[in-house]
Amino acid sequence: MLPIRCLLPALALFTVSAQAAGDPNSYAEIDKVRIKSLALDLKVAFNTRQIVGTAEMDLEWRDKSAQQLKLDTRDLSIATVELVDAAGKRTPAKFTLGEPDKILGAPLTVEVPGQASKVRVSYATSPAASGLQWLGEAQTAGKKYPFLFSQSQAIHARSWVPLQDTPGVRFTYTADLHVPKELRAVMSADNNPGPLRGDGEFHFVMDKPIPSYLLAIAVGDIAVKSTGPRTAVYAEPSMVDKAAKEFEDTEKMIVATEKLYGDYRWGRYDILVLPPSFPFGGMENPRMTFATPTVIVGDKSLTSLVAHELAHSWSGNLVTNSSWKDIWLNEGFTSYVENRIVEAVYGREQADMEDVISQFGLKQDMADLKPEDQLLMLAPLTGRDPDDALTQVAYIKGAWFLSFLEKRVGREAFDKFLRGWFDSHAFQSVDSDVFTAYLQKNLLDKHPGKVKPAELDAWLRQPGIPDTAEQAKSARFDKVDAARADLLAGKIKPEQAAGDKWGTQETVRFIEGLPQTLDPKQLAEIDAAFKFTGTSNGELAQRWYPLTVRSGYTAARPAIEKFLIGIGRRKLIMPTWEALVATPDGLAFAEGVFAKARLGYHPITTSSVAATLEKAKKK
Repeated sequence: MLPIRCLLPALALFTVSAQAAGDPNSYAEIDKVRIKSLALDLKVAFNTRQIVGTAEMDLEWRDKSAQQLKLDTRDLSIATVELVDAAGKRTPAKFTLGEPDKILGAPLTVEVPGQASKVRVSYATSPAASGLQWLGEAQTAGKKYPFLFSQSQAIHARSWVPLQDTPGVRFTYTADLHVPKELRAVMSADNNPGPLRGDGEFHFVMDKPIPSYLLAIAVGDIAVKSTGPRTAVYAEPSMVDKAAKEFEDTEKMIVATEKLYGDYRWGRYDILVLPPSFPFGGMENPRMTFATPTVIVGDKSLTSLVAHELAHSWSGNLVTNSSWKDIWLNEGFTSYVENRIVEAVYGREQADMEDVISQFGLKQDMADLKPEDQLLMLAPLTGRDPDDALTQVAYIKGAWFLSFLEKRVGREAFDKFLRGWFDSHAFQSVDSDVFTAYLQKNLLDKHPGKVKPAELDAWLRQPGIPDTAEQAKSARFDKVDAARADLLAGKIKPEQAAGDKWGTQETVRFIEGLPQTLDPKQLAEIDAAFKFTGTSNGELAQRWYPLTVRSGYTAARPAIEKFLIGIGRRKLIMPTWEALVATPDGLAFAEGVFAKARLGYHPITTSSVAATLEKAKKK
């Protein structure tokens, strides 16, 4: 999610660290040739659940002796490949589609004698493309029209476009989309918030170079409502007013971030609220963040998600990790900036509470991770799905490290350093070595003795949470902890613990501090007071339902089934699936629910839940 007031030299826009040339999660040989720009011409066919069309790539040859272009694909049907010369003349090219790998897909190798400047691929996607979800009318809020949306991160772009699917390559793009006349199409590019023309024809331009995982498309019955001079909310008609109200502070967030880290460089910042099957909280597609409806709870208590996706406009979209092992350069920086935005817009208390919750989640996550996966600077993800790197380590340990640096050198000096990092590496893809060199020269050398080499090593290259980590604290949470302790000790009743004084964050803290199991009778009393079962707040549900499962509180099962069927956001539902499969009875219940839920899930979510059930059945 991420534009530029003073342009860098043209070549700098496409620079990349040497690490990306060895990205083990891509077949691309970018030391030989790279895509500079992409032109898409695509028809969206809901009847066959396919995207059909052409992808034409402008190429920049780096190796004068190279005669091949290797592209990443997954389950694509390749019709023709053509070479295009400077005059636009097309000639057929020889190509081969290799054997598919279960993680990487299949390499498309094109013979390019004479190093043609353009290659044009005609293709069709599979109805089961891993990066696309096709929703029938019944799966939408309006029940009248179908809906399509993409999720390209980490390496799912290759399932709907043949390209160099590595964050080490950045390219501009244009797209012409042909969709049913009654529907609106949007992309991670310039979008027109005006009325539909009704001809089903849409043209998009992204003139800033982006990596492939930020390619995005959505098509459906989408309404638009402005929320500011450069912001708008896109959503199904029944959701758009509610979403616009929830996200009305978006312009305030942009202004707050600009004061800290410089101009917002992407023109507009719009938000598309997707149907509830979207597998993530949000996706930072530039100029058009894709967001889950699960954060729309009516009190803005979960709008830190917008702060996070907006923060990517500086970290991630603007300065990108060159391969997935360095994802902390993306998500860690973004999580740090997110917290600064929350503080600026909603106050320090709110930011403190969210810090405490995040750090608690990191500790839980680390308990299930191997030591080598607890590092910020990971080893190359050879033979692994890059989604493996998307843990709380990248997000929260990364942000915690930056907070550590801030406290050691002072906020003013650190803000200047971070702004300089974004400015000097804008529209580039870099690795951890590039950052650590910049850190040493531009911060640590200017503040000698503030950070010892061993401390830096502990944060970047060692497992666990370093001893130098300063724990976040919240005075409001101290009161929650005291109330919970009194409740568990029998000094007060559940209805006396909070009443209506607590917001989402305090209630999350209350549930997280409860024992791993409780007597079902006591859970029933807490439930009667707080009305957790059936809650529409996913942050509460994802913590409450696993507790009920572990405690044998079966009264919650009907609500659990409704929750798991109605929401596809992995963060919210996976803890409950994992709790259910821990016992034979729970596993049997889970299998029955999954049979109903999987039809409405995104392929990414389906894969996660199926793997969890299969693992449990093998025990």
